Amino acid sequence: MARSDFWNDSSAARHTAKRAEQLRIELNEWSQLEKNVSDTLALAQEEHAGLLKVDIEEDYKRYLSQFEKLEFLVLMNGLYDEHSTVLSIHAGTGGVDAQDWAEMLFRMYTRFAEKKNWSTEVVDMSRGMEAGIKSVTLKIEGRYAYGYLKAEAGVHRLVRISPFDAEGMRHTSFALVDVVPELPDIGEIDIPETDLRIDVYRSSGHGGQSVNTTDSAVRIVHIPTNITVTCQNERSQHQNKATAMMILRGKLAQRLELEREKEERILRGEVLSAEWGNQIRSYVVHPYKLVKDHRTEYESTDPQAVLGGELDAFVEAYLRWRKQSS
Repeated sequence: MARSDFWNDSSAARHTAKRAEQLRIELNEWSQLEKNVSDTLALAQEEHAGLLKVDIEEDYKRYLSQFEKLEFLVLMNGLYDEHSTVLSIHAGTGGVDAQDWAEMLFRMYTRFAEKKNWSTEVVDMSRGMEAGIKSVTLKIEGRYAYGYLKAEAGVHRLVRISPFDAEGMRHTSFALVDVVPELPDIGEIDIPETDLRIDVYRSSGHGGQSVNTTDSAVRIVHIPTNITVTCQNERSQHQNKATAMMILRGKLAQRLELEREKEERILRGEVLSAEWGNQIRSYVVHPYKLVKDHRTEYESTDPQAVLGGELDAFVEAYLRWRKQSS
């Protein structure tokens, strides 16, 4: 930041300055915690410390809680973990049950974001004809949003008595969750215009009805990878294109990071096993109640709380599992 040409690229400079300020705040928190613990230890060793036993124990509990929160952030050391994120949900096969399941996941992540005081914005949504959603793309703005939610990428399975089955039969539904970092346009990912195919079309609402009299919706295809991004919820074609490009940058950056991780694992001599169907978590509400993560083996017997956005324990288990596996 001290270089004379630092502000030549104002967008990149602002991004770096923001990152530096965030690191400064974290370092100050660690330094303050270290000082508080040192002061409390000194107090505990004084002659009359027994008279302050209750206060010292309360301080210890408070400092332990602060340490655990800071330690948790250390686990988020991925290249883009501090970024905001774009989360997409796609209903699997199974008709209205799968579409209803996709909407349940949409509510779960929206509530999780609310608990973190993150902002959310629907970028693209395709509703089912009878109920639920076929797909939805949600932009979630907040520090470490990607670091938290990258744990959710994969296939989610629901087992329940279907509310859409007149005979009350048990159904299994699937939905795919995709999570990518939100990247500012600061040159981290260079995408030549020749690699893109951009289509515009009329935005559509529930049941395919038009919600816009102009062709403002945008579909961008990255030709080399065939990655496709759509956006229709912004007010103008220009805004939809900008949002779609932001999502595309995130998808390409994530692709590069995954390829790098795969190469590192091969160099370490690890065997790359294909996870069955990429199914990461099962939510069973009948005949018993259980939510189980198939990667970490972490589980909860309260599906209602999990679907209400209580995901922290699953995320922490995933991050610790990732650290042990790396």
